[in-house]
Amino acid sequence: MTVPSPGRDPTASPSGAGADRRPRPRRTHATRLADLYGRKRIFVLGVALFTLASVACALSPNAGSLIGARVIQGLGAALMVPQVFAYVTVLVPAVRRHSVYGVLGIVMGMATVGGQVIGGLLIGANLFNSGWRMVFWVNVPIGIVLLLLAVRCVPETGRAATRKLDMPGVLVLSVALFLLVLPLIQGQEAGWPGWVWACFAGSAVAFGLFIAIERGLERRGGDPLVPLTLFKQRSFSLGLLLVLALYALIYSYYLALSVTMQQGLNMSALGAGLVQAPAAVAFFVFSMTASRIIPRYGRRVLEVGAIILASGYLATGVLLVSGPRITPLLVIPTLILQSVGGGLVITPALNTVLSRVKPESAGVASGVLSTAQQVGGALGVAAIGAVFFSSFHPAEVGRVAAAGHAFAVASFGVLVFAVIAGVVVFLLPKRPSAQA
Repeated sequence: MTVPSPGRDPTASPSGAGADRRPRPRRTHATRLADLYGRKRIFVLGVALFTLASVACALSPNAGSLIGARVIQGLGAALMVPQVFAYVTVLVPAVRRHSVYGVLGIVMGMATVGGQVIGGLLIGANLFNSGWRMVFWVNVPIGIVLLLLAVRCVPETGRAATRKLDMPGVLVLSVALFLLVLPLIQGQEAGWPGWVWACFAGSAVAFGLFIAIERGLERRGGDPLVPLTLFKQRSFSLGLLLVLALYALIYSYYLALSVTMQQGLNMSALGAGLVQAPAAVAFFVFSMTASRIIPRYGRRVLEVGAIILASGYLATGVLLVSGPRITPLLVIPTLILQSVGGGLVITPALNTVLSRVKPESAGVASGVLSTAQQVGGALGVAAIGAVFFSSFHPAEVGRVAAAGHAFAVASFGVLVFAVIAGVVVFLLPKRPSAQA
């Protein structure tokens, strides 16, 4: 499904492929509901809610109603997505889990990279004169088919009747995430006023309180929302940091690229999407390669991928500051280089996080992973967005020159996330799982 992120008013500016991709953390609590009431039930509810919300998004007459529908759509995704990770951990034998996570990583990576292309194609095609609304309408038939298949084919798991929902943990963690993500999303547009930094401080306090609540509940033999013992697994903790860095760079970079192509080079949404098409193909090919060779070579695949990924961002920045005016043909080769590295490191990241998780912890681990993806995306968009737009001054040097300069600066900024990801990769266990 296409899941465009809320932000600027698309009724005012259908900015197209990859524009304003500002994800939100939303999924941790849904995994506990699935443990209590059954994963199939929660998954089906999430699909239905997401599909109905997509209809509401497509029919939205103004920005306010679109934002409200997007909130409901996010809730549906929160119920739906973590169950996929949990099902793999619970239903797939350990010796095959690595391969399944590899396929899942390919699908998620292609959705992130290829979604830019598909979004541009849909908006450019303007089917039924729908414009940007088609990125929501496309979810509806997919959602209906998925709903029918889920009802018929997906088995029921979960239903730990003796467990209780940790309401204090739910409330405090919700507040902590809200205070963290809201300023990340709105800070750049608002000019980073004092309330932004107050939110960050409040988020830190709320996270500290959450940890205290969870530790106390564990000591009393209760059922914490997030068992902190899960973070004692080195592969899980480092894997989450890896996911944060990877999703920070991928969300933010394609936002900067889309703005560069459309506002700087005056390309259509379709044209901007097609610029990214060769990179999407490269990502798919090397994701498939990674899923096949990582059982044999282990961490070395991620190490090579991380080095190539960082080299791609460095090459883009150096190329653009060396003098040539930015053109699609100039950046396509370095985009492909980035996708080669991304395919080798992003695809195995899921396995790194979840491969050693016990089936009884699958739900909460999946929720934490999903939240890390969304927080990473929001962090990256906030940081790189601030860097990009503070460097984009078309009134002074012209739109093309300004876009080239801003994209070069953004490339160096994203390089920081790529280096962090590379350092984490070299700290991971040499094998992604004991079974591998």
